[in-house]
Amino acid sequence: MESSKLIDYALQRYSPREVASALGVDARTVRRWHVRETEPPAYVADAIRQRLLPLSATSDSAEAAFRFIDLFAGIGGMRKAFEKYGGHCVFTSEWDEYARKTYAANFNDGPDHIFAWDITQVDESDVPEHDILLAGFPCQPFSIAGVSKKNALGRPHGFADKTQGTLFFDVARIINAKRPRAFLLENVKNLVSHDKGRTLSTIIDVLEKELGYKVSYRVINGKHFVPQHRERIMIVGFRDGSSLDWDEINLPPLEQAPKLASILHRQDGTDPEEWNFLEGKKRVVSSRYTLSDKLWEYLQSYATKHREKGNGFGFGLVTGQDTSRTLSARYYKDGSEILVSQGGRKNPRRLTPRECARLMGFDDEFRIPVSDTRAYKQFGNSVVVPAVAAVAEIMVKQLLSKEKTTARRARRAA
Repeated sequence: MESSKLIDYALQRYSPREVASALGVDARTVRRWHVRETEPPAYVADAIRQRLLPLSATSDSAEAAFRFIDLFAGIGGMRKAFEKYGGHCVFTSEWDEYARKTYAANFNDGPDHIFAWDITQVDESDVPEHDILLAGFPCQPFSIAGVSKKNALGRPHGFADKTQGTLFFDVARIINAKRPRAFLLENVKNLVSHDKGRTLSTIIDVLEKELGYKVSYRVINGKHFVPQHRERIMIVGFRDGSSLDWDEINLPPLEQAPKLASILHRQDGTDPEEWNFLEGKKRVVSSRYTLSDKLWEYLQSYATKHREKGNGFGFGLVTGQDTSRTLSARYYKDGSEILVSQGGRKNPRRLTPRECARLMGFDDEFRIPVSDTRAYKQFGNSVVVPAVAAVAEIMVKQLLSKEKTTARRARRAA
């Protein structure tokens, strides 16, 4: 498809400003290309394919090994992990419009797929039947009132009472209505200790006692798979009463874990020409990612002040031989948690959005159609894809194994 037609196609999915941001030009230039006032340069076609067009159509639901839904989907990290093992996504919910754009740029869904905006407004009866429910739900404080008091007031209790007003309620009501064979919930490590453990206790209580699933959890550090210290809790439940065998999960030894050099740009001319965060013949990282003198002086002064007070606050300066701190959604502000050293004569720099994608385990085919600020937020809020995939592998293995066993028993009985 020629560049002008690709521009037209991209503008069916995104605004001129969004297309311009992805291509590194201004919106007026995109409009001139669209009305054929000027011709786009040759590189535009490849840039659009790389950053804005969705991947090839996902597998047909009838051919999939299992069906799943993707709640609080973000940019689709959990989905990528479960598609790797033969799953077909039939329902997605994500309220952030920019995350939805990145999701749409990377997943070309068929007619049976539903993309909901706000899960709180979705009736559970409208959610398609599925085998596995995925949810990276936000952790909000739970208000737990005594059941006896609720009864005295004539108000309902159970999970609807315990979790109403939190987004976990929407996960629970869908599980209750659709009864998937299994679920995977992902959250920050602090969920374990939040409110002295009462928040997690309430979640487990609802899932087990109210909804009847066998639940287990494990905190997994993403640095087994990527050069980033990132601990997240994975909560797995099975409807049939079985537990996930966490010991079967393949966690590469930490002494063999990758270092930052594995995700940094090579800067030797071999990275793709269309990546707009690189420049020059050697495709070096653009100077706009290097900290200004003012910001670098401020961060050093801030770190010194807190170090003198005995605090641990400060920037995280790393080289290619290191493992980084946790990438956060606020990385766009100053990049202080992960600053890449550029030697003594040059200020350190932020990671580029592509390096952030790699740090979360996304491959280089993953499209980044939004601005740097939005991309930093999205990757900072995402999951480490290979860490989720390690859990997905065992979950799917257990489900399909039980499915075969049930089928054999049914044949014998017949």
